[in-house]
Amino acid sequence: MGAIQHEQTHVRRSSSMSFALRWKHENLRMISTTALISFALTFMFLIMLYGTATKKVTVVVNGQETVVYTKQWDLQRLLDEQQIQVGEHDRLSAALDSKVKTGDRITIDHAKPVQLTADGETKTIYTVAKTVGDALHELNVPVGELDKVSPELEASLPDSGAVQIVRVKKELEEVSEKIAFDVVKKNDPQLVKGKEQVVQEGQEGEVLKKKEKRFEDGVLVSEQVVDQQVKTEKVNKVVAVGTKNPVVILSASSPNLQEVTKSGVSFGVKQVINNVTLTAYSAGAASTGKSAEHPQYGVTSTGTRVTEGRTIAVDPKVVPLGWWVYIDGLGFRRAEDTGSAVKGNIIDVYFDSNDYANRFGMKRGYTVYVIGPKKPTAD
Repeated sequence: MGAIQHEQTHVRRSSSMSFALRWKHENLRMISTTALISFALTFMFLIMLYGTATKKVTVVVNGQETVVYTKQWDLQRLLDEQQIQVGEHDRLSAALDSKVKTGDRITIDHAKPVQLTADGETKTIYTVAKTVGDALHELNVPVGELDKVSPELEASLPDSGAVQIVRVKKELEEVSEKIAFDVVKKNDPQLVKGKEQVVQEGQEGEVLKKKEKRFEDGVLVSEQVVDQQVKTEKVNKVVAVGTKNPVVILSASSPNLQEVTKSGVSFGVKQVINNVTLTAYSAGAASTGKSAEHPQYGVTSTGTRVTEGRTIAVDPKVVPLGWWVYIDGLGFRRAEDTGSAVKGNIIDVYFDSNDYANRFGMKRGYTVYVIGPKKPTAD
C-alpha cells in the first residue's frame, strides 16, 4: 500500500508544476503585448503633439524676409498655407517634402524667363540671377572677351527679359597690293612749248599689308590696316614739258596768217606774238655805252641811224632784222637793232630822250604783229 501511495503523489506534483509554467508564459506574453501597445500609443501621441505644435519659421521670398507661425509639419503644406506659389524653375533651399521645425529658414527665389538670342537662335531660359552676367554664368552660356552683350553684363535683368549676345571675332589677313606710281612733270627750257618727252618710265611698287577684319555673328563689319611693309619702292614717271618758244623762221615768202587793220591801215600778218615785254633805250652812253664822240654813236647793228618812232631792238630769232611790226599802243616800228638783254619776247623801243627812256621802264602784256620787210601804207 505504501508503494502505491508514493506513485500517486508524484503524479499530482507534476501536474501542478506544468500549470504554473503555462500561466507564467502566458502572463509574460500578455505583459509584452501590453507594453508594446503602450509604447506605440505613446509614440503616436508624441507625433501628434509635435505635428500640432506651433512652429516659428522664417520664409525669405525673392529677398523679402517674413517670420510665420505654423502648425504644418512639411514644407509643401507650409507654402500652401502661406499661398506661396513655386514653379518648376524656382529655387528652394529645402525639398518640398522636408519636415518643418522651429527655427528653420526657408529661402525661395522665383525664376524669371529670359529670351536669349545668341549663336543664330532665340530661346527661353529661366534664371534666379539678378544681373545679366550672373544669369549667363548660371546657365553656362559662354561669353567671349570680344563678344557684345546687351544689356551689359553688370546690368540688371531687363523687365522685357530680352538678352542678346553678338559673337565678335577678329582675323588677321596679309595681302599684297600694288603702289601706283606718280607722273611728275618738269619744265624743260630746251624743249619747245607744247612738246612733252618721257625722261623716266614709271614702275609700280608693292606693299605687304596686314589687315584686321572684324566679324559680328559671322558678318564682316569692318577692316583696317594694322601694319604694312613696302616690298618694292615705286618709281615715278618723269615727263619733261617744253617751255621754249618755238623758233619760227620767217621770210618774205612766208604766207600771211591773217589780215588786220590798225590805225586805219590794213596789212597782212605773218606772225602774232603775245605777251611781249617792252623796254626803252636811247643812243646815250647809259644805254649803248657810246658817247656822242664815238664814231658808231647812234648807229644800229644793221647800219641805220636810230630814229624815234621807227627803231626798235629785237631778238633776231623772233623778229627778222629789217622787218616791220605793229605794236599795239605804239604803232608801226622797224626791227633795226639788237641788244644783249633783248632775248625772246622782249622788244627795246628807241627814244631820243634818255630821261624818257628811263621813265618808260618795263611794260608787259603787249601784242606784236610781225608784218614783213615792207611798211604797210594806207593805199
